Amino acid sequence: MESLPALFSDLALILVTAGITTVIFKWLKQPVVLGYIIAGFLIGPNFEWFPVIRDHTSVETWSEIGMVFMLFGIGLEFSFKKLKKVGGTVGITALTELVTMCVVGFLLGKALGWTQMDSIFLGAMLSISSTTIIAKAFDDMKLHREKFSGNVIGELVVEDLEAVLLMVILSTLAVSKTFDGMQLVSSMLKLGFFLLVWFVGGIFIVPTVLKWARKFMSEETLTVFSVGLCFMMVVLANLAGFSSALGAFIMGSILAETLEAEMIHKLTTPIKNLFGAIFFVSVGMMVDPQILVDYWWQILVVTIILLIFKPLSNVVGRLIAGLGLKQAMQGGFCFSQIGEFSFIIATLGLSYGVIDDFLYPIIVSVSIITTFLTPYAIKAAVPCYHWVTQHFPKSWINRLENSDSGIKVKSGKKVNMGSFLARQFKNIVIYLAIIIAVVLIGFFIGSFIMKYVPRPWGPAISTAVVLVLVSPFLWAMGFKHTLLSTTHKLMEVNRFNKSLIRFVFVLRFVIVAVIAYSVIQHFLNVLFWERLNISSPLFHWINIGFALIYIVLLRVLGPAMKFYKHIEERFMDNLNKRQSMQVFTIPEILQENCHLQKMTLSPDSVYSGQLIKETDFRDNYNVSVVRVERGQHVFELPKSDFQLFPYDKITFVGHEDHLRLLLPRIEVLSDQLIQEHEDSEVDMYKVEVKPNSPFIGVALMDSGLADKYETMVIAIERDGQFILNPSARITFQPADLVWFVAQKDRAKALMKV
Repeated sequence: MESLPALFSDLALILVTAGITTVIFKWLKQPVVLGYIIAGFLIGPNFEWFPVIRDHTSVETWSEIGMVFMLFGIGLEFSFKKLKKVGGTVGITALTELVTMCVVGFLLGKALGWTQMDSIFLGAMLSISSTTIIAKAFDDMKLHREKFSGNVIGELVVEDLEAVLLMVILSTLAVSKTFDGMQLVSSMLKLGFFLLVWFVGGIFIVPTVLKWARKFMSEETLTVFSVGLCFMMVVLANLAGFSSALGAFIMGSILAETLEAEMIHKLTTPIKNLFGAIFFVSVGMMVDPQILVDYWWQILVVTIILLIFKPLSNVVGRLIAGLGLKQAMQGGFCFSQIGEFSFIIATLGLSYGVIDDFLYPIIVSVSIITTFLTPYAIKAAVPCYHWVTQHFPKSWINRLENSDSGIKVKSGKKVNMGSFLARQFKNIVIYLAIIIAVVLIGFFIGSFIMKYVPRPWGPAISTAVVLVLVSPFLWAMGFKHTLLSTTHKLMEVNRFNKSLIRFVFVLRFVIVAVIAYSVIQHFLNVLFWERLNISSPLFHWINIGFALIYIVLLRVLGPAMKFYKHIEERFMDNLNKRQSMQVFTIPEILQENCHLQKMTLSPDSVYSGQLIKETDFRDNYNVSVVRVERGQHVFELPKSDFQLFPYDKITFVGHEDHLRLLLPRIEVLSDQLIQEHEDSEVDMYKVEVKPNSPFIGVALMDSGLADKYETMVIAIERDGQFILNPSARITFQPADLVWFVAQKDRAKALMKV
């Protein structure tokens, strides 16, 4: 018999050990992530009293796949609209904590005598909190109903995005191994360009393809398709010089805007859990007890600094953002740990060879300690708040409690010159990124054409192809204008506004001219005009002439560019499709206090089977039911006498805080995956129809067996033949063996007849 590859035994060891440790940690009411890390330590090369992994290379590959799926899952839960909505308040908080902890971590690393790269990576690792651990603490402590929990979850979303950007910055630093400001700016511009192109292109293409293929999609094909898209973006990100984690996150965020997002999340979660477990086990495998012994005091110092400065910086950020002192402290104390992203950042540093080996187990140890302390830190928030209110001057407390003293993001919109310029700048950036991407694609196509078509036709055809491909977007950049009435009103305010607006339009036109000239010059200067022996200064004037002719054609053929509007409409439709499937769209001015949320009614909910008028939705929660989805049927604006059934998908409208309080009463979840019920008193029995039985000649439907004895006849054995599920009209005959199901006492009573 052929021997199995070592990977099989390694996976068996990893998953069995992880399964046992996670059950133990669930019993101890601790995050399962810690169980995975302990499992990795037990089967790692540094623990001699347990079987160890043999094929480390394969396990590292699988753990990297786990990192990809974790970032893909985070992307699926990410929403650009949600980021825009919470970006004002939680963005200020997350940025305050990020800057503070990066500086504190760097200074701490230098004080401990570590290298510059070790210190930089330490600051980055200390700045990111654990979404998994905080979410688990909220579940265990039933804190989802608290007001501060919404801001905490929003900040975790922003921190996840910050972590992805940090990984890009650290990758740049790791390659150069020095802090080069210009190179960092260049890398950030490159990142912004690719993010914009990938997002715009992805939102236009992916939902369109899914819409076409929706009728052919099963759970199997949707799983294969979505995972394939994830790895395709991983490859593209790698080719562009970014990490695989960034590619996975981007594709997850693109799919998060599709109608299939919830189903994709459901289908890929088991895959993410499996490979994620391998990733965290691999983290534990790298823990060396000897390093922990040698660096115990550094671990203690880092832990203490983290527990002091991380919650404190978060509280300060919340106060700056305008939250009250109590809410700031309750939310800030949640951020007293580091987690999965810190491991990913540490793995990144090790893969580039820019950090020392001792830093990884130190970070893992700090994470384990702070994870255990997180529930206690959250519980300490309120007592600390009371201590502060008793020992600080009343004037300070009153000022800190005044939430209006912070920075507020206004919900209303007022058209002014600033908003006009911001809109124009945003459009220029988006158009320019798309144009550059299309031109690069066109250059690739052009090089292919010139390879097989001889000069001068090859360069001419290539130039025409590129200009045709980029025409809709150049037309939009140079000649498409929206909000014309608003623009005219702004120009009438004063002469400065008029000059500034004209400058913006001229700038857009100049960009179009420069791009058109660059495309023509790329193909025609050397490959075409040199063949005609035209002098060099004349090249530019001829190219400029062709560019101007092309721009005039763009302007004249403006009506023919209407199909660009279809491109833009398709993009906006794909972007808003998931939200447009709601009952109605809430105006932006009301979105701060009014929300739509869909909940699935659990069979264990107290509302299951009730009429809407019998519920306390309006009285206790001040929410209303606007839609009920039941199978393929949709009931819009159901009446008060509408009955709610289990597994109904109910859309509520109300304040976010009220919806958060109602959610656990609608979607009642059990802590146990498998429910064990008491032994049933129902069993199967048989009885023979005796010659003197009162049932002889009586039809089953008239026998009273179901009503009087509460039995169900399963089969009748007659002349050696079985009649399964007999008809209600069948009559009993002597010597029939009747097989029936009933409770024990009912069966005994029937057998006596």
